[in-house]
Amino acid sequence: MSIQKQKFGNWLRNSISVKMITVGFLILILLIPLAFIKDLIRERESRQYEVVQEINSKWGGSVIINGPILKIPYHEYHEETIFNEETNTYLKAKKAVRRDAYFFPKTLDIQSKATTQSLERGIYESVVFNSESNIKGEFVAPDLSEKEVADEDILWKKATVLFQVSNLKGIRNTVKVKLGGQDYVLNPKFDNNFMNTLESGFIENLDGIQKNSMDFQSNITINGSNTLQFIPIGKETLVFMQSNWHSPSFNGNYLPDTEGKEITDQGFTAKWKVLETNRRFGQVFFDQLPDLSEFAFGTEFLVPVDDYQKTERTSKYGFMIIGLTLLVFLLIQISSKIAIHPFQYLMIGLALVLFYTLLISISEHKNYLFAYLVSGISVVSLITVYSRSILKNPKFTLLILGSMLGLYSFIFVIIQLEDYALLVGSIGLFVILSTIMFTSRKIDWSGLQDN
Repeated sequence: MSIQKQKFGNWLRNSISVKMITVGFLILILLIPLAFIKDLIRERESRQYEVVQEINSKWGGSVIINGPILKIPYHEYHEETIFNEETNTYLKAKKAVRRDAYFFPKTLDIQSKATTQSLERGIYESVVFNSESNIKGEFVAPDLSEKEVADEDILWKKATVLFQVSNLKGIRNTVKVKLGGQDYVLNPKFDNNFMNTLESGFIENLDGIQKNSMDFQSNITINGSNTLQFIPIGKETLVFMQSNWHSPSFNGNYLPDTEGKEITDQGFTAKWKVLETNRRFGQVFFDQLPDLSEFAFGTEFLVPVDDYQKTERTSKYGFMIIGLTLLVFLLIQISSKIAIHPFQYLMIGLALVLFYTLLISISEHKNYLFAYLVSGISVVSLITVYSRSILKNPKFTLLILGSMLGLYSFIFVIIQLEDYALLVGSIGLFVILSTIMFTSRKIDWSGLQDN
């Protein structure tokens, strides 16, 4: 009986299958703390998003500007039937109902300059902007023929000019419109819509627009964050935008013209030209002004991939790093007959997991590159020194050092790449697999199994 126990104990110590199962089980166990670290990264990223949103909400959110729009009220008559009790008959009468017509300008020329800056709260940072937009163009004679409105039913003296702005909180100047040589101050009107309304007082001598077009000019200075967009309400809309931001993302319904677009480290310039035929709405609306924000275009002040995103992407390769590193130790153990205890495998695996905790904690105070270098050097050095005491062979120690440096360098390159990350990653994994297959081909698996 004791002989059988001794044989079974020898088989447990020398069996390659047992060693591989043990190492595989340890890798699965190490996925638990790795999952906790991934949750920690997402939690910290979520916290960053909350702080950034709070900063942006106090400074000013996304900006969409729609205007100026000419609002002209008119009377529309509806026939009503009234019962006369004295004569016991029905009488027909016309009742005047006030309606509003909204007219867009013939030309709309916007010159916008956005200056960005960073706002910090603790270890978190947000990019915001201050935009100065000079808006000019002309209105032509309004056409109410669609509604068959008589000239005497148009309330010229009740006409106003309005703007719709998504972010009234960020406006930093008194918004005025110069129309027909007269300045009109725009004041907010209460509404619960996404696009808030600024409206002027009654326009003087607007009936003269029937003979001559009227030029307008306005300036809006506004604080915002994330996006700056305009709605192309002009029959011909021209927008020129410049900024000191180096990573713009031109978004919305229209892209800028190729000619005139320039992006450098010092900022960008872009031009748009949108015609009435390029959009799905006309130049006049009756009764109600619809929400046209879906037609907005402009620039998103895109923040390049931040350190939390890079750290999260790095953690996705944690299983590969842990698995390949422990596999190298396993191949050394099998080929050299050096005894490595499961506890030692566990310590090596925990050191590899600790890399990600160091990475996220250091990157919150420094940049990702510095955090990756410090964390990588620390973990590689720790495991190299530890393996020296385990393997007691300089060649194997150098092999561990070289393989880990190669792995961490490979992961770092993949993280920096965007368009070619999948291609480089696939090629790298093919090379790694080929190397493992080549180095393990001389191992006498059956011979070791019998020992």
